[in-house]
Amino acid sequence: MSGPADTLAARWADVRARVDAACRAAGRDPAEVTILPVSKTFGAETVREAAALGLVRFGENKAQELRDKSAALADLPLEWVLIGHLQTNKAKDAARLASEVQSLDRLELADALHRRLLAEGRVLDVLVQVKTSPEESKHGLPPGELHGFLDRLGELPALRVRGLMTLAVQSDDPGAVRACFRQLRELRDAAAARGHELPRLSMGMSGDFPLAIAEGATEVRIGTAIFGSR
Repeated sequence: MSGPADTLAARWADVRARVDAACRAAGRDPAEVTILPVSKTFGAETVREAAALGLVRFGENKAQELRDKSAALADLPLEWVLIGHLQTNKAKDAARLASEVQSLDRLELADALHRRLLAEGRVLDVLVQVKTSPEESKHGLPPGELHGFLDRLGELPALRVRGLMTLAVQSDDPGAVRACFRQLRELRDAAAARGHELPRLSMGMSGDFPLAIAEGATEVRIGTAIFGSR
């Protein structure tokens, strides 16, 4: 998309239409899949422009960037979602400012968030990030540790576990990408059989969201296709 039509509003409409089409192709109701606009590296004014289109939830990779933007946009009723790897020493910012953390991947972080949330008098929605890709650069809880981790999270009432998140392998092979998403769905189903209610699956980005939707994603995280190249 280029020229006069290459505006944030046009890109947003295009992404919404493509997500809806992917849902229909997978035999799913488009209402089942939400879009999380990923505003990382884009400035506060770009987020303000997106908010004028009716967007209220924004994904950020870094606690520092979330903190800066939330301060600059404090006049707007926005919700900030941390989707990047969260260092334990940044738990205070997340506990104070985030509406959700999708990258919970270790007990040390869970404990730090829980302590900070108790101090803030808040509860926080979280998704457990599971590592389904073999790439060393990807973060996430090893799949074999999920059940024990979920059991431990049940002892931390300030954390409301809503589902799972993953990053697929970066590959030109759709089968390899789709396998990552399928694994997350199967892990969710196995956890449900053990009594863990995990209705949400956050998986799929600008380049692979149709595959994620076909495998059961309930939310796709879209940055470039909405905001443009970084």
